[in-house]
This record gives sequence, C-alpha cells and structure tokens, in this order.
Amino acid sequence: MSHQRSQISVVFYLAFLNVLTAFGIDSSLPAFDEIKPDIGLLDGSNKISLIVTIFIIGIAIGQIISGPFLDRFGRGPSLRFGLVLFILGTLGSLLSQNLLSILIFRFLWGLGASIPASMRTTVSRDLYSGDEMAKVMSKIMAVFLLGPIITPLVSELFLSFTSWRIVYLLGVLLAVIAIFWSIKFGETLPPANRRSLNWDNTSKALYKIFTTRITIGYVLAVTFGQGAFVIWLSSSQPIFDHIYGKANQFAVIFSILGIPMAIAFFASNTFISFFGAKRVAKFTISSAFLLNITSLIVALLNGGVPNFWIWLVLMGFSNIFLSLLTPIGLSLALEPMGALAGTASGVAGAISLGGAALLATIFSSQINNSVTPLIVGYLLCSLISLLLIFFAESKKDLSFY
Repeated sequence: MSHQRSQISVVFYLAFLNVLTAFGIDSSLPAFDEIKPDIGLLDGSNKISLIVTIFIIGIAIGQIISGPFLDRFGRGPSLRFGLVLFILGTLGSLLSQNLLSILIFRFLWGLGASIPASMRTTVSRDLYSGDEMAKVMSKIMAVFLLGPIITPLVSELFLSFTSWRIVYLLGVLLAVIAIFWSIKFGETLPPANRRSLNWDNTSKALYKIFTTRITIGYVLAVTFGQGAFVIWLSSSQPIFDHIYGKANQFAVIFSILGIPMAIAFFASNTFISFFGAKRVAKFTISSAFLLNITSLIVALLNGGVPNFWIWLVLMGFSNIFLSLLTPIGLSLALEPMGALAGTASGVAGAISLGGAALLATIFSSQINNSVTPLIVGYLLCSLISLLLIFFAESKKDLSFY
C-alpha cells in the first residue's frame, strides 16, 4: 500500500500526530509556575510535576487498549475516537480549579493521546519493513521535533499576555485538524487484515510478543531509554528554577535543545543505511552510557551542582542518543510482529511509557538541591538498556516449554 502515499506525506502526517501527543507535555512545562496557584499549589511544590507523570501514565494504559482496537476497527476510526477523548480531557484540564480535578482530566487527556501515540509505529509497520521502516521512523522523529522546539516558545509567548488555559485550548484546535487530516490520509489496514476483538486473539498476540526475544528485549531497552528522558521532562524545569535560578530561560533553552536532536535524527538515516539499525542502536545507547558516566563524575566533583552549561551540554547529548534509540528500537521490536503490529505497538508503548513514568517518579522525587539523582537515574537506565539490547540479539525466540 506504500505506493498510494508518498513517503513525505506519511512522515508529516505521523509526525503531526506525535506533535499532538507531545503537546500535552510541551505546553505544560513552561506553565508550571502559572498553573500552581490556579490549582491550589504553593510555590516550590514538586507536586506540579504530577500533571506530566499522570498524562504519561494515561498514554501508557491507553496503549494497552488502543493496540487491539487499532487491529480490529482500523487505524482511522480508532484514531478519531481517541481524538474525541483527547479534546474532552483537554477541555476538562483547562477548566480545572484544583489538583485532583486536573489530574483526572490530564489522565483522560493521556488516554486520548494514546491512540495517536500508537500510530507512528503501527502505520509505519503497515507500510514499511526492515531498515526502511527504521529510517522512516527516524524521519518522523526528526520532523516531530519541530513540535518540542516550537511549542514551548509559543506557550511562553501566550503566557506573557494570557492564561495557561488558553494555551491548552490550542490543543483542541490541533486535535480538530488531526481529525480532518486522518480522513484525507485514509486507512492503512484493509478489512481483510483486521482481527476480531476478543481475548483469545489478544492473548495469542501478547504471548507472541512476550515470547519473541528480539521484540520484548528491544521494548524493554526502549523503556529504560525513555525512562531517562521522562526523568528529564518531569524534573528539568524545577532544576532550572530551584537549583540554577534560570526559570525565565527554560522555554528558550528547552526549544534550542531540540534542534541538534532533530539534526541527529536526520543524520541517523545515513548511519542506518551504512551500518544497519541494530549496530546503530548499540552505538547510540553505548554513547549515552559513556556520557552519563562523565556527567556523574563532574557532578560528584562539584558537590552535586556542576556548572550549568557543562551540565546542560552533557545532558543534551545524552538525550540525543537516548532519543535515537526509541524509533530504531521499536522498529526492530515490531519487525517480527506482522499483522499483530497494532496490538504489539500498544503493548510496546504501554510497557515503555508506563515503565518510564514509574522510573521518573522514583528519581524525580529525589531531586532537591542536587542534580546527582537525575544523573544516577540516567546512568542506570542507559546501562540496563544496553544490556537488554545484547539480550535481544542473543537469539530469536524465548522458550517456556
């Protein structure tokens, strides 16, 4: 079916859906200080980071359900149902007056975002395979990063003259655009390839996922790679504010960090062509591991508070390598799944994002007057991720009988 759509149209469509998913995070981070008093939190409260964590948990749980739905009802109808939930969650969040209310609606927002979050890997697997799929997913990530570059700046601009609630309202507009775009893009899963929605089919799919070594190995590797990055998302703004006193520079710096990351995603296609996706995956996570060792040494030598710019450069490069693993690792994980791509994508997303949110909650809560807990979290995540990649490549299948 790839002949029906140009690769560039696929890349921009799926990248837009990823931007839509990430909007729930990227629009919130610069607004932490504005949201706190409106929902009854005191200045300096770390509880504000829960609005990011609960959103990610919503995506994770939603992806368990979204996978079978994508395989049963098709990509387009399932996506549009998710976008309706997305809109309801966004509207509920912007109308919230207390922490409990916003957490409930942020969770609903995350549930709705889970289906567009699944579309990148699911539709890519429908249309491509092998190294070509890995390259397409890297291009999607490169274009998608325009969102994290632009969204915090737009959010900061709106916050300068209006409320964070208006910023959230932009998410509703993006969701409406996505609904119409999905109709124009069309369906990538023919009715003949759809699976009935029953536990027997789902359990068989889950069994195949968990007993295919390369699939579960790479899914878990991505989990720990994303875990480090989610720690960064939930703790970077408080670190900028309370440890380095640079809260007013956060949106600009956060956006700038996305530029080299986007360039790296485009460049990774060349490396995949020359060396293959598996070698590139090992290189990226090994590089992140070495950078994290360096960061820990620098932090310990400076009492847990190294020079801001040295710390930022080291973390920035580590984030680049960790992020590169996500599209490559997921494409390798889904390669053996075939018609089960939707269910497999949902399970992969649920495990990776759910695990990442848990890791972020554990390590972010330890960050008070030092960046050392953040770096330790990064180091452990990159080490475990590297070991899991070697596990995934050791042989094809697991055997429990």
